[in-house]
Amino acid sequence: MDESVSLAQLAHRLEEVVGELRGIPVDVERLDDSELVRQQIAQAARSAGELRAMHPVGSPEKDRHEQKSRRDVLDALRRGVAMRTIVHASVLDDPRKAARIRELHAAGDLHRVVDEPIQQLLVFDRAVAFVRITPVAYAPGALVIRQQSLIATLVDLFEQTWTRAREVTEPAQRLTPREREVLALIAEGRSNSAVARALSITEAAVGKHVASVFAKLELPATEDDNRRVLAVLAHLRGAAR
Repeated sequence: MDESVSLAQLAHRLEEVVGELRGIPVDVERLDDSELVRQQIAQAARSAGELRAMHPVGSPEKDRHEQKSRRDVLDALRRGVAMRTIVHASVLDDPRKAARIRELHAAGDLHRVVDEPIQQLLVFDRAVAFVRITPVAYAPGALVIRQQSLIATLVDLFEQTWTRAREVTEPAQRLTPREREVLALIAEGRSNSAVARALSITEAAVGKHVASVFAKLELPATEDDNRRVLAVLAHLRGAAR
């Protein structure tokens, strides 16, 4: 699938497909009752061994429901369920939700963060998937998908998004493509003037990019540390993304 295709677009296309294939056996069910959706998700979760999830925003549920959700996730992890979750960066704006995400990440529900728009998605064991009918976070209703070809497409989209996402423990500000190019050339041992020649930009522009990299990687100027070396080490560890 083209990486430029968003999950919101895919959700809309799935709805179109259901209409186009009317009368042809396709294992996609539309549920407009949110309570019924929750019941089917709970049923799938009880026997699942693997879960891929995407969440576009923080849950609007009350504290007691959020605490129950947290306990359910921790219980599933103790049962050995393999869990990976992608969340939108806006979720981390709420300190309480950010703390909960980092707790679950440390417990084994591995989280990654994206800045691009995503739609709510759950895929259990490559066997059943739940996608919101409309591309609006926590809108009522969902498509329940058991058609293997469609699930394979959703899994592929999840994996592509997971690869592009950053670890939840990484700095919130990601480097721009140009900043990554500059840092990669610095990692080759090039000076600012050499980087400027390689990228056909001015040395002053390189200086601005380097300063931005230092700021995003939280590398203050000190007498004891060489920030270029520290930035390169972050690049080699994969933390400077």
